[in-house]
Amino acid sequence: MSSLFLLLFLTPASMLEFRYHTNQEMEQYLLQVNASNPDITHLYSIGQSVLGRELWVLALSVRPRSHTVSIPEFKYVANMHGNEVVGRELMLQLVDDLVRGYRNNESWSMQLLNSSRIHILPTMNPDGFDVADTHCQFSQGRWNHNNVDLNRNFPTLSLVRAVMDWLKTESFVLSANLHGGALVANYPYDNSNGADGRSQRHPDNDVFVHLAKVYSHNHASMHQGNVCQDSRPFLDGITNGYQWYPLPGGMQDYNYIWAQCLELTLEVSCCKFPPADQLPVLWTDNRKSLLAFMKQVHLGVKGRVFDGSGVPVQNAVVEVKGRRNLCPFRTDRHGEYYRLLLPGNYSFTVTYPGHEVLTATLNVPYGPDQFSAMKHDFLLQRIATTTDKTPTNATPTCNHTLQQVGGATVGPTWSGSAVGLSLVVMLRTLMD
Repeated sequence: MSSLFLLLFLTPASMLEFRYHTNQEMEQYLLQVNASNPDITHLYSIGQSVLGRELWVLALSVRPRSHTVSIPEFKYVANMHGNEVVGRELMLQLVDDLVRGYRNNESWSMQLLNSSRIHILPTMNPDGFDVADTHCQFSQGRWNHNNVDLNRNFPTLSLVRAVMDWLKTESFVLSANLHGGALVANYPYDNSNGADGRSQRHPDNDVFVHLAKVYSHNHASMHQGNVCQDSRPFLDGITNGYQWYPLPGGMQDYNYIWAQCLELTLEVSCCKFPPADQLPVLWTDNRKSLLAFMKQVHLGVKGRVFDGSGVPVQNAVVEVKGRRNLCPFRTDRHGEYYRLLLPGNYSFTVTYPGHEVLTATLNVPYGPDQFSAMKHDFLLQRIATTTDKTPTNATPTCNHTLQQVGGATVGPTWSGSAVGLSLVVMLRTLMD
């Protein structure tokens, strides 16, 4: 091993300190990690901020550069609000932890990187971070350079469209976005159109509650629910978003409804911008939760849908009885589906044009301990008659396709109605 390679290999991990890194320092760190670990990392940009800063994402996996069939895609997003800064440092520490663990042959890291592909976006709002006030609760730096709150503008703002396009290039299964100013795991829905102001209970409420409790109960104190003096108490350290406060145009609702990705909003520190000397404790408090939450990408069932000729098909509808989603879960361009489910018996229905409707009852075990969801493929049978009356359950606002440009996957275009449909309009239909 040359001295240069050794330097590259050792420098990123050894230089990462518990302090706030500038955007330039963060970029250099990610570049160094990627250069010294090309076998398990892949650095790419999903776009630019208003001021032209790259929105860097680091993918970590034993096959980091592209999707592998049967390997679920997971993501963490931090620093959406520029003055909520703990998350971006936690993400850098998590990168360091995963790389160190893998290089040291530690089973927890090797199992995660062998069984999933992990995408980390340390800052979604680098412009806001640069002007952020270090006050514990005030909002200086919360917004982007155009004074827009990024977590109130899905799907209308051009910058959040970079994230929206990202969601369409990968079939993300599970996600969390990290915030600050409270200590709670927040789950969808964030918005409601109920006349009585009730929270929206969606078909996967039991799964979301489980996911939120996984994070809060693995955290050093979040599960206590009353740690922050400037925040209301939360039973078990979790909350439904709308029950906390209504939030239209939020990212976690968009992920769930439009991208088939279950996402939580994690408030990971009582103070938005705490003193740097608190970072080691904050990392220790959150580390176990961050790792445990990533394992939950292996809940439920995964597999592929094949047509009558044995070819994997895109846009087959895979529904679970009693869980009728606003946008039905569909297979991706690889013919894959992923359904996060708690252990139990579930009735599946698969529909695809020109084929018989297929139903099956599956006994689903708990997958995270084995680092794999239950695998079940569906083989469809063609309809013998010439008239196709197969129900497709398709709606024009939910159907989308991926495109390939220059050998790389880019964002799909939504067919039918434009993706720019306001979430306000969309949410009006949820209770109909």
